[in-house]
Amino acid sequence: MSDNFSGEMLPTDCGEAVLVGRLQLEAGPTPVVVRNGTVYDVSASAATVADLLERPDAASVEGRALFGTEDLQSDRLLSPVDLQVVKAAGVTFAVSALERVIEERARGDAGAAAAVRGKLEARVGGGIRSVVPGTDDAGRLKAALIEEGMWSQYLEVAIGPDAEIFTKAPVLSTVGWGAEIGIRSDSSWNNPEPEIVLVVNSSGTPVGATLGNDVNLRDFEGRSALLLGKAKDNNASAALGPFIRLFDGGFGMDDVRNAVVELVVEGMDGYRLTGSSSMREISRDPEELVRQAMSEHHYPDGFTLYLGTLFAPVQDRDAPGRGFTHKQGDKVHISTPKLGTLVNRVTTSKAAPPWRFGIRELMNNLVARGLVGVGAR
Repeated sequence: MSDNFSGEMLPTDCGEAVLVGRLQLEAGPTPVVVRNGTVYDVSASAATVADLLERPDAASVEGRALFGTEDLQSDRLLSPVDLQVVKAAGVTFAVSALERVIEERARGDAGAAAAVRGKLEARVGGGIRSVVPGTDDAGRLKAALIEEGMWSQYLEVAIGPDAEIFTKAPVLSTVGWGAEIGIRSDSSWNNPEPEIVLVVNSSGTPVGATLGNDVNLRDFEGRSALLLGKAKDNNASAALGPFIRLFDGGFGMDDVRNAVVELVVEGMDGYRLTGSSSMREISRDPEELVRQAMSEHHYPDGFTLYLGTLFAPVQDRDAPGRGFTHKQGDKVHISTPKLGTLVNRVTTSKAAPPWRFGIRELMNNLVARGLVGVGAR
């Protein structure tokens, strides 16, 4: 992508933030910390971002000053994570899932939808928007939905006790700001999923957040939930960035809970799609999603967790009633003030640069640079 990386891609309060990322330098992928407008190479203290985020002093670790943020080059910017497992949570906005089921039952009739909603709320004893997953109220709502013939596996993870947690992409396969994002070439219905992504260390503690695009193939997943892997895990299908913002006194989990994530898609055909996702509408608290992702398992290099989105594109692109799907060349902007803006351009997974730099290549690179063991616990 030819766009110049500029201050608008960084948080609006960048001067108060501590950011962590990765740059492609001549020696190889390098963890960096951004403080007070300066980018520091911290590889002498932490060979990987995973190492860096295990340190209690990650925000203040010393490094070699490279340049100011105004001199960042987009073609150097990589996904800000490396050895972390890439996880995602699905159907985390129960209101959206419930309303979709109600709309399907009402077949587009607003009055019929209101009647269905009222009947369900009478059974629950309150508004369905306030139902907390896994509670007694959620159990009563489930029973009412089953009785009405409206239950589905998606509602099970929307309001049941267990969240949907899946592996989005292999370690080291995510792409960063400015990279092409891939849609399978045999998909005819797909969309971006603008999300906030938590970055979690090996102890299960969230240490920061970034932006993500959980690219989804609606035609594959729509045919069967068992095709989730094909719908989600493809070459260049997981974007993260531009940087991880570390949690500190000026930015914390409440900022994640209150964030509004904005989406703009600009097509080469002149098409423009806008939308937003308010994290205040999420049904499960982000920390609960982290707990469920951690489960009884241990991630020695930490993990990232896409938190899901409220946004579902329904705006027609071509023929009326056909809704939205991506076209090659679409430019996708995902933003929120305290995390900046993630920008990518759409291509096919087949046409996107092949993913070749895996764990073996990283280890070989670190050995050649004398960095093996640097920052290791």
